[in-house]
Amino acid sequence: MKRLVFSSLFSVIALTASAQTADVKTDTIAVSGNCSMCKKRIEDAAYSKGVKRADWNDETKKLVVVYRPSKTNLTAIQQHIAAAGHDAGPVAAKEADYKKLPDCCQYKSNSCNH
Repeated sequence: MKRLVFSSLFSVIALTASAQTADVKTDTIAVSGNCSMCKKRIEDAAYSKGVKRADWNDETKKLVVVYRPSKTNLTAIQQHIAAAGHDAGPVAAKEADYKKLPDCCQYKSNSCNH
């Protein structure tokens, strides 16, 4: 009887764990930016409810984001980044948000010195 209960419990735990990993998606987004200050801002903006990891590469200008589609979606993540002043995939930052960026982070001017 103990074996039956233990094996049943183990099965439930295993199914729950596999269901949680099945609800995770990884996408790559092109995000405009220049420097390490941009990197922090972009990654911070990407972190919203449901986002597990966000890593922006300043050389490739790509953001790899790992998230739960049951809690958020790619468009919502892109909108958060655009609200921080950075173009994210098809979602462009509003000019007012872009102008709030420090001078070195204004990627349209290519004036970053670091």
